[in-house]
Amino acid sequence: MRLIPEQFGTASHQEVYSAIARAVYVPSLAPDFAYVHWHQDYELPLAQQTYEQAYELTDGFSRVGVDDLVRAMTEAPATLRVFRLILGFTAQEFAAATALVVDAVARPLTTARIRGIESGSPAKPKILQQCAAVIDQTMRKTLFGSSPSSEIRLKTDKPDTIDGWASVQKYAAGGVPLALFLHQRQYGGAFRQLLDATSSKRGDVIEDAVQELLENLQIPFVRTGSHNQEEIATRFGLTVKPAPDFVMFDAKGVLRAILECKGANDGGTARDKAARFRSLREETKRLGGIPLFAVLAGLGWTRTADALGPVIRDTDGRTFTIPTLPQMATVQPLPTLAQTQF
Repeated sequence: MRLIPEQFGTASHQEVYSAIARAVYVPSLAPDFAYVHWHQDYELPLAQQTYEQAYELTDGFSRVGVDDLVRAMTEAPATLRVFRLILGFTAQEFAAATALVVDAVARPLTTARIRGIESGSPAKPKILQQCAAVIDQTMRKTLFGSSPSSEIRLKTDKPDTIDGWASVQKYAAGGVPLALFLHQRQYGGAFRQLLDATSSKRGDVIEDAVQELLENLQIPFVRTGSHNQEEIATRFGLTVKPAPDFVMFDAKGVLRAILECKGANDGGTARDKAARFRSLREETKRLGGIPLFAVLAGLGWTRTADALGPVIRDTDGRTFTIPTLPQMATVQPLPTLAQTQF
């Protein structure tokens, strides 16, 4: 990798790095769009049980006044999730909507409070009154008003809520046709909300794998985050912002390598993220030429000419994927750092 600039003219560099990327690195890239993170709360039996409670406590969604909704959520707090999903709101969106119905002295609910109620935690009547008001006014289209244009629609302008509770009652009684179910999945639906709800976990997949490797090797490192950016900059003399995802150091606390993780499922995103490694490469030069590592995931990196190729160039080939991550343990300075005794 280091001989490429010497053996090939500048005009050929992109083609050379791209060819290496296709031959050596692309085969280890794998798609991750076929999977979603799972949690017990998403299991169908639990969702079915909560739905049946909401159905029974509202007489098939026919008793849906504010007092009726409060009564239902008092008896079965978890039914809030059913009502929220009928509206099409995420927990964060529902919490934000409570700010629109509170009086001068009340406070809007937090996302954590909404999730707590949905997990079955009892709530005070005043809190449930706020939740019921959001549900009631949203279904009656008085909380957010009408759609401002033909190109923008309310979330309740979907087949199962287009006519308010009447539409809900219709499908609750007769079932949702598969075509309608698939239509709603086409523009979001269950898996879209699940992907949104677990976005932080998806983002952590690569970092978690790297952390596990470094811990198994007993290599001293710091995994960066929003809470320790300034600390890392001061401790290791880093000026690039944000700091790289991982910094590795020796027993004396001397910075020995930096590592960045990047996932991309489309080529355009991968191309844009590749620019990050250029700035990290400049930072490693400023710090005396310490190694820069990359760990990539997603099929977006199969775009080799202006995405994967430049990353391989900027890392001198120290580019890995989750399947090839064990090989990183053989690349200096990791073998030396792994011998560090604490």
